[in-house]
Amino acid sequence: MLPQSQGVAAVLRDEPLIELSSVGKDYTTEAVVVRALRHVDLTIQHGDFVAIVGQSGSGKSTLMNIIGCLDRPTRGTYRLDGLDVTRRSNDARAIVRNRLIGFVFQGFNLLPRTTALENVELPLVYRGIGAAERRKRALDALGAVGLAERLHHTPNQLSGGQQQRVAIARALVTSPPLLLADEPTGNLDTRTSFEVLGLLQRLNLDGITIVLVTHEPDIAACASRVITMRDGEVRSDLRNDRPVDAAEALAALPRPEAEAHEQAP
Repeated sequence: MLPQSQGVAAVLRDEPLIELSSVGKDYTTEAVVVRALRHVDLTIQHGDFVAIVGQSGSGKSTLMNIIGCLDRPTRGTYRLDGLDVTRRSNDARAIVRNRLIGFVFQGFNLLPRTTALENVELPLVYRGIGAAERRKRALDALGAVGLAERLHHTPNQLSGGQQQRVAIARALVTSPPLLLADEPTGNLDTRTSFEVLGLLQRLNLDGITIVLVTHEPDIAACASRVITMRDGEVRSDLRNDRPVDAAEALAALPRPEAEAHEQAP
């Protein structure tokens, strides 16, 4: 298991992990102002599992970039774990980002000639963590995502689902309280998507806050809260009291043909 100093204990805190107040974001291109976000008010508590959905151009990716401290709002305020990061410099936001946030993207972004273990160790190298401690934390993270037997495999020796698990382990190795997943199943088939979602649900049960961007309703249904974006605004924010259990959904899928042949009498 991963360290839970910022996990389960954090769920008990009253202060929101994410708090956006009247946030707007404008982009100017050739003297044309594009309002990507309009007056967004959003609060996410420690331990939430939130899916942000919407069509292309709805503002969901812009919102994710602001939550992830990759961009700053034009208007309004953003507080992350009680810290106002709205007007902080790029360097200051990078420090906050590296301390509090893990990222998982649609493209796995793994270094092709390095092993799974080395890929997961990379964020710790940037932090100046010693080799022995790096290895221990990376081993724990890979064990937590079910890849303890694939430590020395390079990306081209791993399936798409396994590569995404390595990416998730890399995001978790610094024990952030917040995991941001931008279309994490976009390059995966249905079976592998539910495998990854099952992993995210288990991590959420351990207390990690997850914010997932997707355009697929089946993926969003696995979250406990679904926020719908349209034209830069939050159009609905609904609690999902009966999220789809990804492990059950996976078990209900037809078995892969090769596996079915192997188990046939």
